[in-house]
Amino acid sequence: MNKQMVDKMGYDRSITMFSPDGRLLQVEYAKKTVKQGSTAIGLACKDGVVLVADKRVTSKLLVAEAIEKMFKIDDHIAVTAAGIISDARVLVDRAQLKAQQHSVTYDSKIDVLSIVKDMCDLKQICTQSAGLRPFGVSLLVAGVEEDGIIKLFLTEPYGLYFQYQAAVIGEGESEIEPILQKKYKPNMSVDDGIKFGLGLMKDFLKAEFNFDRVDVVTVRASNKRYTKLTNDEIKGLMK
Repeated sequence: MNKQMVDKMGYDRSITMFSPDGRLLQVEYAKKTVKQGSTAIGLACKDGVVLVADKRVTSKLLVAEAIEKMFKIDDHIAVTAAGIISDARVLVDRAQLKAQQHSVTYDSKIDVLSIVKDMCDLKQICTQSAGLRPFGVSLLVAGVEEDGIIKLFLTEPYGLYFQYQAAVIGEGESEIEPILQKKYKPNMSVDDGIKFGLGLMKDFLKAEFNFDRVDVVTVRASNKRYTKLTNDEIKGLMK
């Protein structure tokens, strides 16, 4: 066992302990977990948002439709994830409850940023509390506000969040992000965004790509409605 591994061993067993070089190793491990997760892409378009996710169907015996990679927080907010999806469900359940409580209390739709901040508050607590571990998941939170403003946020496992025009998480990040930076156009329509996102996923997955393996969700500014595309609709747009 080399000296570097020995030096790290005492510092990666507690989330509350910094290593001598100022790192929280448990947080870094959580980030590596996300990079091993299946790919998810988010695009903010001129008339709505698009989420495209790889469900990574690993067996012909699996029912592809039963694999959850897209989540509806409210009519106007959609979420997808990369990493430990069971961790994502805990955050999604909490966010759904917060959205319902806001709707009942204020008779209005909750804003996307409030959902993101609530998720990240819980994530951050799990980086400073003994006996816990970080959430091993990153989320793309996309939606359309009541005033029509289009939002896309990325949340990190340790509780930080950023607003993006286009983002990718999961195993395809290093390959797809440079293409997003070159080819993404803010003025593309939702339909163009679907084609663009599916094209990126197809190029990444190559021979493993098929329509049962991907999920596509949109929220359009015109109706502010979470809409999950069927396989037939996806195939029609890819022609």
